[in-house]
Amino acid sequence: MCSVCGCSEGETRIEKHDHAHDHSDEHGSAHSHQMEGQKASVTVLRDDPAARSHLVSVEKDILSKNNDIAAHNRRHFASHGVLALNLVSSPGAGKTTLLVESLKQLSGQLSMAVIEGDQETSADADRIRATGVPALQVNTGRGCHLDAEMIDRAFHELHIHDGVLFIENVGNLVCPAGFDLGEAHKVVIASVTEGEDKPLKYPNMFAAASLMLVSKVDLLPHLDFDVEALIDNALKVNPALQVIQVSPTTGEGMERWLNWIGAARQMAAATA
Repeated sequence: MCSVCGCSEGETRIEKHDHAHDHSDEHGSAHSHQMEGQKASVTVLRDDPAARSHLVSVEKDILSKNNDIAAHNRRHFASHGVLALNLVSSPGAGKTTLLVESLKQLSGQLSMAVIEGDQETSADADRIRATGVPALQVNTGRGCHLDAEMIDRAFHELHIHDGVLFIENVGNLVCPAGFDLGEAHKVVIASVTEGEDKPLKYPNMFAAASLMLVSKVDLLPHLDFDVEALIDNALKVNPALQVIQVSPTTGEGMERWLNWIGAARQMAAATA
């Protein structure tokens, strides 16, 4: 049981590629791992202040270790000239469809790679590889989010310089908000097939994001959905949040989204 988010922890599987590296893996190369300290199991009794205090201590320890590795990742990405984007959403919001179309449109323009996070299967990574972009699958088992150590291990398996690393997180609007992966930006995808109140129900994710992509807008004529209400709710949580409405099906908003990526790359290069 993860003491931070309450999810069950299984074996994490990271695909391994047999090729030479131009750098060493300081954290080793094992396929399965657990973040140190994350196996702790704490039962909190309602009237046991000592147990509650111990739980808080364990949570801080886990997040501190994650943040240390995330800082390492951030330096590593910068040294490789890589812009890392953490794509987060509820299950079924359209992350993979949007990502596949983005990769197709950016093909030939820059170096790209994808770390694909799912509890099981490699179906989404297979879809991404079909575009010609390298993708590494991370299966979290019963875990409900990627963490910084998973990203560190996966990044050592990819050859990418001066480009964009897309991290497609496990579909979940709760736990990924609390785990820094070393990314430059969190990009939250909210589809029009969900409720307008998603930002109010899951405020931490929208507060942590730099950009909200409103996906599947081609379906709006068939739905009773108030896009402006969704945007207003998101801006109540995060007034600095940028918003782009997109549809990979019709192409609406795709140019703005890809231009946003280009601007984020320029900003990252200027501050490196």
